[in-house]
Amino acid sequence: MVSAPTLTQLANDLALGCTTSRALVEACLARIESSSEGKATFIKVSRETALQAADAMDLLRRGGAAPSQWAGIPISVKDLFDIVGDVTKAGSLALADSAPATADAVAVARLRRAGFIVIGRTNMTEFAYSGLGINPHYGTPRSIWDRDNARVPGGSSSGAAISVAEGMAHAALGTDTGGSCRIPAAFNRLVGYKPTARRVPRTGAVPLSSTLDSIGPIARSVECCAIMDAILAGEQGTSLRDRPVAGLRLAVPTTLVLDGMDAEVADLFRSSLSRLSQSGALVEEIEVPEFLDIPKMNAKGGFSAAESYAWHKDLIGRRGEDYDPRVATRIRAGASQSAADYIELGAARSRLIADIEARFARFDAVLMPTVGILPPRIADLADDEAFTRANLYVLRNASFINMIDGCAISLPIGKPGDAPVGLMVAGLAGADGEVLEIARAVERFLQ
Repeated sequence: MVSAPTLTQLANDLALGCTTSRALVEACLARIESSSEGKATFIKVSRETALQAADAMDLLRRGGAAPSQWAGIPISVKDLFDIVGDVTKAGSLALADSAPATADAVAVARLRRAGFIVIGRTNMTEFAYSGLGINPHYGTPRSIWDRDNARVPGGSSSGAAISVAEGMAHAALGTDTGGSCRIPAAFNRLVGYKPTARRVPRTGAVPLSSTLDSIGPIARSVECCAIMDAILAGEQGTSLRDRPVAGLRLAVPTTLVLDGMDAEVADLFRSSLSRLSQSGALVEEIEVPEFLDIPKMNAKGGFSAAESYAWHKDLIGRRGEDYDPRVATRIRAGASQSAADYIELGAARSRLIADIEARFARFDAVLMPTVGILPPRIADLADDEAFTRANLYVLRNASFINMIDGCAISLPIGKPGDAPVGLMVAGLAGADGEVLEIARAVERFLQ
């Protein structure tokens, strides 16, 4: 892992003339070339346009006309988003011959309006349909941890996380339908944020589930994610308050989310809770029986299967042989859901959200492990049964937050040399500012 400046540090360096946008872009491009993971991390590297944009931002800054303090900082964009002039492949061969996009996705446009520079399009699980990050078409970048044993990067925003962890970009735009920002962040000692779904417009992004999809950042700190999130949400800057850890009311669900943890994850999670308690946080373990209903609700594939099948029906009929068979199987499962099944699922989710809101009402935030296991070895997932088992487990905790329409962020815990473990700080729908403030307080305390 290379040196890891935050967005604020980079903005200060640009403002003071300690660096230039061109220097930042050239360094990221050089890292893409030199890294063993460069080719598998990016589906497309936008070398020439990134350099042109860097020169433009440097000129604007010298003239006092930079569009924001972040102008000139290179970021990566998940291959799920439209970028004008690019083909949006969504990590698939089935879309490889599609027409180039005629406009930027709203999320991309907002970041570019602030002056961020797109260094390239990052690899991902095909059509965002897995939490592991394996892609048989464009390769699979390896997690930064235990690289000799080739561990999964986490998905579906796999390349997004590796691009930031490897210094190929300084932040990344991703999506999160069941953990796709938080899981790869946890597996690569980064911070990944899933906002309330309605917070960021999804226009111009290939959908997985119109009900569950969220658009969020992967970066190096809570503050970095808050900066990106504010821009994505169309807000004028961040306004996070400094909050003490002492007095925070933090719930730790004991239902399902702590089952089956690796020893390293359990130790770091429990140690973090103990430190927070000793600092004056009110940490309370609670049962959340509503979580037991979620696997039953998803027994037929849930919203993702039904809604992805509606989008893919014609394409998979024409180009099914170009799909990853594991992805195709999950999409086709949506065909077995009836209209009545889908309506009942929506009603069940509404009841779930109401019950969860009542149960969590007296807490400031909810804490749980982002993922209960360490990144599995890619070689151990060659068998379909092993893949499915690992995929369901990796998605479990993070996907609960999507199902309750909440917001959540994953923070790395432990020492830099430790195995990668994520601590998830979560809240109810619309509690984005509070969750980010609490996460920043926890981040500072646990560092």
